[in-house]
Amino acid sequence: METLFPLGQILATPGVLQAAQESGDNLWLFILRHAAGDWGDLSAADMLANARALKEGTRLLSAYHLKDGTKIWIITEWDRSVTTTLLPGEY
Repeated sequence: METLFPLGQILATPGVLQAAQESGDNLWLFILRHAAGDWGDLSAADMLANARALKEGTRLLSAYHLKDGTKIWIITEWDRSVTTTLLPGEY
């Protein structure tokens, strides 16, 4: 899978690690989708914002659902130094 941008350091919060373990999901698959520009369950406006962010160098956001329905976010910072996977409530 081709990546569209560097991910930098990859981090995950304790909450999302526990949620993924409980649901049986592999977070790496979501991270790879994010890096390839598959933004998951975002609104059209948020997807457009990501398209602009790829050109302008601003923050990128993806949203996905684990097998049990738990929503997760993946955020890559504007300078592409860090990508964090987290639960929305942990933001």
